[in-house]
Amino acid sequence: MPFGIAQIGKAFRNEINPRNYIFRSREFEQMELEYFCRPEQGMELLEYWKEERLRFYENIGIPRAKLHVLTVPDADRAFYSKGTYDIEYEFPFGLQELEGVAYRTDYDLTQHQTASGKSLDYFDEETKARFIPHVIEPSVGVDRTVLALICEAYDEESVTDEKGKSETRIVLRFHPRVAPVKAGIFPLLKNQAPLVEKAREVQALLRPLMNVFYDETGAIGRRYRRQDEAGTPFGITIDFETLGERDPELLDTVTLRHRDSMEQERIKISELAARLQSAIR
Repeated sequence: MPFGIAQIGKAFRNEINPRNYIFRSREFEQMELEYFCRPEQGMELLEYWKEERLRFYENIGIPRAKLHVLTVPDADRAFYSKGTYDIEYEFPFGLQELEGVAYRTDYDLTQHQTASGKSLDYFDEETKARFIPHVIEPSVGVDRTVLALICEAYDEESVTDEKGKSETRIVLRFHPRVAPVKAGIFPLLKNQAPLVEKAREVQALLRPLMNVFYDETGAIGRRYRRQDEAGTPFGITIDFETLGERDPELLDTVTLRHRDSMEQERIKISELAARLQSAIR
Protein backbone atom coordinates (compact mmCIF):
# COMPACT_ATOMS: atom_id res chain seq x y z
CA MET A 1 0.00 0.00 0.00
CA PRO A 2 -0.44 2.21 -1.86
CA PHE A 3 -1.10 0.20 -5.00
CA GLY A 4 -3.34 0.52 -8.04
CA ILE A 5 -5.45 -1.67 -10.31
CA ALA A 6 -6.12 -0.32 -13.82
CA GLN A 7 -8.64 -1.47 -16.39
CA ILE A 8 -10.19 -0.43 -19.69
CA GLY A 9 -13.52 -1.53 -21.08
CA LYS A 10 -17.07 -0.75 -22.04
CA ALA A 11 -19.15 1.48 -19.80
CA PHE A 12 -22.80 2.50 -20.02
CA ARG A 13 -24.89 5.43 -18.85
CA ASN A 14 -28.60 6.03 -18.53
CA GLU A 15 -28.29 9.76 -19.25
CA ILE A 16 -28.09 10.03 -23.04
CA ASN A 17 -28.40 12.99 -25.38
CA PRO A 18 -27.87 12.55 -29.15
CA ARG A 19 -27.07 16.24 -29.58
CA ASN A 20 -23.94 15.94 -27.45
CA TYR A 21 -22.29 13.30 -29.65
CA ILE A 22 -19.85 11.07 -27.74
CA PHE A 23 -20.18 13.10 -24.55
CA ARG A 24 -23.62 11.65 -23.81
CA SER A 25 -23.77 8.32 -25.65
CA ARG A 26 -25.31 5.21 -24.14
CA GLU A 27 -22.16 3.11 -24.56
CA PHE A 28 -18.58 4.32 -24.37
CA GLU A 29 -15.02 3.21 -23.66
CA GLN A 30 -13.60 4.02 -20.25
CA MET A 31 -10.25 3.71 -18.49
CA GLU A 32 -10.08 3.67 -14.72
CA LEU A 33 -7.48 3.36 -12.01
CA GLU A 34 -8.42 2.29 -8.50
CA TYR A 35 -5.51 3.46 -6.36
CA PHE A 36 -5.73 2.12 -2.80
CA CYS A 37 -4.01 3.96 0.01
CA ARG A 38 -3.96 4.66 3.74
CA PRO A 39 -6.53 7.20 4.96
CA GLU A 40 -3.88 9.78 5.84
CA GLN A 41 -2.44 9.62 2.30
CA GLY A 42 -5.69 10.43 0.50
CA MET A 43 -5.46 14.18 -0.08
CA GLU A 44 -1.76 14.06 -0.92
CA LEU A 45 -2.29 11.30 -3.50
CA LEU A 46 -5.25 13.13 -4.99
CA GLU A 47 -2.88 15.97 -5.86
CA TYR A 48 -0.27 13.50 -7.10
CA TRP A 49 -2.67 11.82 -9.51
CA LYS A 50 -4.01 15.12 -10.79
CA GLU A 51 -0.48 16.09 -11.84
CA GLU A 52 0.28 12.63 -13.24
CA ARG A 53 -2.84 12.75 -15.40
CA LEU A 54 -1.95 16.20 -16.74
CA ARG A 55 1.52 14.91 -17.54
CA PHE A 56 -0.01 11.94 -19.39
CA TYR A 57 -1.96 14.23 -21.71
CA GLU A 58 1.14 16.29 -22.40
CA ASN A 59 3.08 13.13 -23.21
CA ILE A 60 0.56 12.08 -25.88
CA GLY A 61 0.52 15.49 -27.54
CA ILE A 62 -2.11 17.61 -25.79
CA PRO A 63 -0.49 20.85 -24.53
CA ARG A 64 -0.93 21.88 -20.91
CA ALA A 65 -2.13 25.31 -22.08
CA LYS A 66 -5.31 23.73 -23.47
CA LEU A 67 -6.03 21.67 -20.36
CA HIS A 68 -8.08 23.14 -17.53
CA VAL A 69 -8.49 21.73 -14.03
CA LEU A 70 -11.86 22.35 -12.42
CA THR A 71 -12.03 21.88 -8.67
CA VAL A 72 -15.51 20.45 -8.18
CA PRO A 73 -17.35 22.46 -5.49
CA ASP A 74 -18.54 20.75 -2.32
CA ALA A 75 -22.17 21.06 -3.38
CA ASP A 76 -21.51 19.24 -6.67
CA ARG A 77 -19.33 16.42 -5.36
CA ALA A 78 -20.61 13.00 -4.43
CA PHE A 79 -21.38 12.90 -0.71
CA TYR A 80 -18.60 10.38 -0.06
CA SER A 81 -15.90 12.33 -1.94
CA LYS A 82 -13.37 14.46 -0.06
CA GLY A 83 -12.06 16.03 -3.25
CA THR A 84 -12.65 15.82 -7.02
CA TYR A 85 -10.96 17.41 -10.02
CA ASP A 86 -12.32 17.48 -13.56
CA ILE A 87 -9.70 17.75 -16.30
CA GLU A 88 -11.12 19.61 -19.29
CA TYR A 89 -9.83 20.27 -22.80
CA GLU A 90 -10.41 23.28 -25.05
CA PHE A 91 -12.24 21.63 -27.94
CA PRO A 92 -13.04 23.86 -30.95
CA PHE A 93 -16.65 23.85 -29.73
CA GLY A 94 -15.81 24.70 -26.12
CA LEU A 95 -14.52 23.22 -22.88
CA GLN A 96 -15.44 19.58 -22.30
CA GLU A 97 -14.40 17.12 -19.62
CA LEU A 98 -11.84 14.42 -20.43
CA GLU A 99 -11.71 12.76 -17.03
CA GLY A 100 -12.39 13.06 -13.35
CA VAL A 101 -9.90 12.41 -10.56
CA ALA A 102 -11.77 11.69 -7.34
CA TYR A 103 -10.85 10.87 -3.76
CA ARG A 104 -13.65 8.45 -2.89
CA THR A 105 -12.49 7.74 0.70
CA ASP A 106 -13.39 4.22 1.89
CA TYR A 107 -16.93 4.35 0.51
CA ASP A 108 -16.50 1.76 -2.26
CA LEU A 109 -14.91 -0.97 -0.17
CA THR A 110 -17.28 -0.28 2.73
CA GLN A 111 -20.26 -0.79 0.42
CA HIS A 112 -18.79 -4.00 -0.99
CA GLN A 113 -18.07 -5.23 2.52
CA THR A 114 -21.60 -4.48 3.70
CA ALA A 115 -23.25 -6.13 0.69
CA SER A 116 -21.05 -9.22 0.63
CA GLY A 117 -20.65 -9.77 4.35
CA LYS A 118 -16.93 -10.33 3.75
CA SER A 119 -14.24 -8.35 5.49
CA LEU A 120 -12.25 -6.10 3.16
CA ASP A 121 -10.04 -4.43 5.74
CA TYR A 122 -6.29 -4.31 5.39
CA PHE A 123 -3.70 -5.27 8.01
CA ASP A 124 -0.69 -2.97 8.05
CA GLU A 125 2.39 -4.95 9.07
CA GLU A 126 4.27 -1.80 10.03
CA THR A 127 1.71 -0.23 12.35
CA LYS A 128 -0.15 -3.47 13.23
CA ALA A 129 -3.39 -1.60 12.53
CA ARG A 130 -6.41 -2.67 10.51
CA PHE A 131 -8.32 -0.28 8.25
CA ILE A 132 -10.42 -0.20 5.10
CA PRO A 133 -8.27 1.28 2.32
CA HIS A 134 -9.23 4.60 0.79
CA VAL A 135 -9.38 5.01 -3.00
CA ILE A 136 -8.20 7.63 -5.49
CA GLU A 137 -9.94 7.09 -8.83
CA PRO A 138 -8.87 8.71 -12.12
CA SER A 139 -11.62 7.84 -14.63
CA VAL A 140 -11.00 8.67 -18.30
CA GLY A 141 -13.25 8.77 -21.35
CA VAL A 142 -11.26 7.10 -24.13
CA ASP A 143 -13.51 8.25 -26.99
CA ARG A 144 -13.33 11.91 -26.00
CA THR A 145 -9.57 11.68 -25.47
CA VAL A 146 -9.16 10.35 -29.01
CA LEU A 147 -11.36 13.20 -30.25
CA ALA A 148 -9.14 15.68 -28.40
CA LEU A 149 -6.06 14.17 -30.04
CA ILE A 150 -7.63 14.50 -33.49
CA CYS A 151 -8.71 18.09 -32.82
CA GLU A 152 -5.22 18.98 -31.61
CA ALA A 153 -3.47 17.22 -34.51
CA TYR A 154 -5.59 18.35 -37.47
CA ASP A 155 -4.03 21.06 -39.58
CA GLU A 156 -4.35 22.58 -43.03
CA GLU A 157 -1.46 24.52 -44.48
CA SER A 158 -0.59 26.06 -47.82
CA VAL A 159 2.52 24.60 -49.46
CA THR A 160 4.25 25.13 -52.79
CA ASP A 161 5.28 22.13 -54.88
CA GLU A 162 8.44 21.80 -56.99
CA LYS A 163 6.64 23.41 -59.93
CA GLY A 164 5.74 26.49 -57.89
CA LYS A 165 2.08 25.58 -57.59
CA SER A 166 0.37 26.34 -54.29
CA GLU A 167 -1.85 23.69 -52.71
CA THR A 168 -3.41 22.90 -49.36
CA ARG A 169 -1.78 20.12 -47.35
CA ILE A 170 -3.99 18.34 -44.86
CA VAL A 171 -1.97 16.80 -42.06
CA LEU A 172 -2.60 15.12 -38.72
CA ARG A 173 0.27 16.13 -36.47
CA PHE A 174 -0.04 13.20 -34.09
CA HIS A 175 2.79 12.77 -31.63
CA PRO A 176 4.79 9.75 -32.85
CA ARG A 177 3.83 7.95 -29.62
CA VAL A 178 0.15 7.83 -30.58
CA ALA A 179 0.29 7.85 -34.39
CA PRO A 180 -1.47 4.65 -35.57
CA VAL A 181 1.18 4.07 -38.25
CA LYS A 182 4.74 5.09 -37.46
CA ALA A 183 6.31 5.00 -40.92
CA GLY A 184 5.34 4.73 -44.57
CA ILE A 185 7.67 2.73 -46.81
CA PHE A 186 7.86 3.67 -50.48
CA PRO A 187 9.88 2.22 -53.36
CA LEU A 188 10.43 5.12 -55.75
CA LEU A 189 9.14 3.09 -58.71
CA LYS A 190 7.00 -0.03 -58.46
CA ASN A 191 8.17 -1.39 -61.82
CA GLN A 192 11.80 -1.58 -60.69
CA ALA A 193 12.25 -4.96 -59.01
CA PRO A 194 15.46 -4.06 -57.10
CA LEU A 195 13.73 -1.05 -55.51
CA VAL A 196 10.68 -3.09 -54.54
CA GLU A 197 12.82 -5.88 -53.14
CA LYS A 198 14.84 -3.48 -50.99
CA ALA A 199 11.67 -1.74 -49.81
CA ARG A 200 10.22 -5.08 -48.75
CA GLU A 201 13.43 -5.75 -46.80
CA VAL A 202 13.00 -2.46 -44.94
CA GLN A 203 9.37 -3.34 -44.26
CA ALA A 204 10.40 -6.74 -42.84
CA LEU A 205 13.04 -5.02 -40.69
CA LEU A 206 10.63 -2.54 -39.10
CA ARG A 207 7.35 -4.47 -38.96
CA PRO A 208 8.22 -6.49 -35.81
CA LEU A 209 9.02 -3.22 -34.01
CA MET A 210 6.20 -0.85 -35.05
CA ASN A 211 3.21 -0.39 -37.36
CA VAL A 212 4.38 0.46 -40.86
CA PHE A 213 2.53 0.93 -44.16
CA TYR A 214 3.90 -0.16 -47.53
CA ASP A 215 2.74 1.87 -50.54
CA GLU A 216 3.98 1.67 -54.11
CA THR A 217 1.00 3.21 -55.92
CA GLY A 218 1.11 6.67 -57.53
CA ALA A 219 3.66 9.45 -57.57
CA ILE A 220 5.86 9.71 -54.50
CA GLY A 221 4.42 13.13 -53.63
CA ARG A 222 0.88 11.73 -53.57
CA ARG A 223 2.02 8.90 -51.33
CA TYR A 224 3.54 11.40 -48.92
CA ARG A 225 0.28 13.35 -48.85
CA ARG A 226 -1.78 10.24 -48.11
CA GLN A 227 0.38 9.45 -45.11
CA ASP A 228 0.28 13.09 -43.96
CA GLU A 229 -3.51 12.85 -43.81
CA ALA A 230 -3.26 9.64 -41.80
CA GLY A 231 -0.83 11.23 -39.33
CA THR A 232 2.15 9.00 -40.14
CA PRO A 233 5.20 10.84 -38.75
CA PHE A 234 7.88 9.36 -41.03
CA GLY A 235 8.22 8.45 -44.69
CA ILE A 236 10.98 6.15 -45.93
CA THR A 237 11.78 6.23 -49.64
CA ILE A 238 13.93 3.60 -51.33
CA ASP A 239 15.48 5.13 -54.44
CA PHE A 240 18.36 4.53 -56.83
CA GLU A 241 20.83 5.97 -54.32
CA THR A 242 19.78 3.13 -52.00
CA LEU A 243 21.08 0.70 -54.62
CA GLY A 244 24.35 2.62 -54.93
CA GLU A 245 23.86 3.22 -58.66
CA ARG A 246 24.63 6.95 -58.59
CA ASP A 247 26.89 7.26 -55.56
CA PRO A 248 28.52 4.18 -53.98
CA GLU A 249 28.76 6.02 -50.67
CA LEU A 250 24.94 6.12 -50.46
CA LEU A 251 24.56 2.36 -50.87
CA ASP A 252 22.00 0.98 -48.39
CA THR A 253 20.80 4.41 -47.32
CA VAL A 254 17.21 5.68 -47.61
CA THR A 255 15.49 9.05 -47.64
CA LEU A 256 13.81 9.70 -44.29
CA ARG A 257 11.07 12.33 -44.57
CA HIS A 258 9.66 14.11 -41.51
CA ARG A 259 5.90 14.74 -41.68
CA ASP A 260 5.69 18.06 -39.85
CA SER A 261 8.63 19.90 -41.44
CA MET A 262 8.66 17.87 -44.71
CA GLU A 263 12.45 17.90 -44.42
CA GLN A 264 14.37 14.93 -45.78
CA GLU A 265 17.66 13.33 -44.82
CA ARG A 266 19.73 10.32 -45.83
CA ILE A 267 20.11 7.62 -43.24
CA LYS A 268 21.64 4.16 -43.27
CA ILE A 269 19.20 1.27 -43.22
CA SER A 270 21.21 -0.26 -40.38
CA GLU A 271 20.48 2.84 -38.25
CA LEU A 272 16.82 3.19 -39.19
CA ALA A 273 15.20 1.02 -36.52
CA ALA A 274 17.05 2.63 -33.60
CA ARG A 275 16.36 6.13 -34.94
CA LEU A 276 12.61 5.57 -35.29
CA GLN A 277 12.27 3.73 -31.98
CA SER A 278 13.95 6.64 -30.22
CA ALA A 279 11.51 9.07 -31.82
CA ILE A 280 8.34 7.18 -30.90
CA ARG A 281 9.19 6.52 -27.24
